[in-house]
Amino acid sequence: MIWPWRRKSKKRMARIIIDGPINGSTRKLVLKALRQVEDREFPALLLRIDSPGGTVGDSQEIHAALLRLREKGCHIVASFGNISASGGVYVGVAAEKIIANPGTITGSIGVILRGNNLSKLLEKIGIKFETIKSGLYKDILSPDRALSPEERSLLQSLIDSSYEQFVTAVAEGRKLNKEDVKSFADGRVFTGTQAKQLGLIDDTGDENDARLLAAELADLDQKVRPITLGRPKKKLIGLLPGGKMFSKLLETISMELSTSGQILWLFRQ
Repeated sequence: MIWPWRRKSKKRMARIIIDGPINGSTRKLVLKALRQVEDREFPALLLRIDSPGGTVGDSQEIHAALLRLREKGCHIVASFGNISASGGVYVGVAAEKIIANPGTITGSIGVILRGNNLSKLLEKIGIKFETIKSGLYKDILSPDRALSPEERSLLQSLIDSSYEQFVTAVAEGRKLNKEDVKSFADGRVFTGTQAKQLGLIDDTGDENDARLLAAELADLDQKVRPITLGRPKKKLIGLLPGGKMFSKLLETISMELSTSGQILWLFRQ
């Protein structure tokens, strides 16, 4: 007996959506969906990205999984929605082709690391931390004091290394010279039209254009309709009046709190 989810899909197209910040939850959903694409032998994948980016490691794992899927013969076309910036770009350049709307906000190639220096506030309200540590840099980015010059230099070296990884991935994925990528990889954002001029995307168009291109690359019927995999479970709050807006607010707050002190490929809106 062949279970329904194990059926081969050699004449079908898969679709995966990356919506919102890229984090651990996103990674788990996308990697699970990519395994389904591989198991069912879909010849084409339409990757819809509407994301400002997110955590570095999660973006890299999705990027690597997409490249492995391409090596197995799956044609991947990325469709950039309202925004595909920073880590969204990193994931997108793993695709064979990229289509973006003319007005898509994209780019923001760069790295950010933020901490909170609350020392003045803590001093005013009479709170003082006592720290015992095993090494000089163990409490780096502690909120009760400013960074030392040595700590700032150390963190800058981490940022520079992560930046080089980002630039290399874009250059290899888009077949561009690294120095050319660095000429615009300074955190600035672009429209889809501008991104095409820079070589960041292949063409401007909507998701349907990306679907048609994926079908062409995989030699599928142009009328083929993608099967969406990896949909996140709907939360009860999202079904309530104003629930979607509240959910987005909670997502933003959660992202801010959970990523403090982390190196990010994220476009700060």
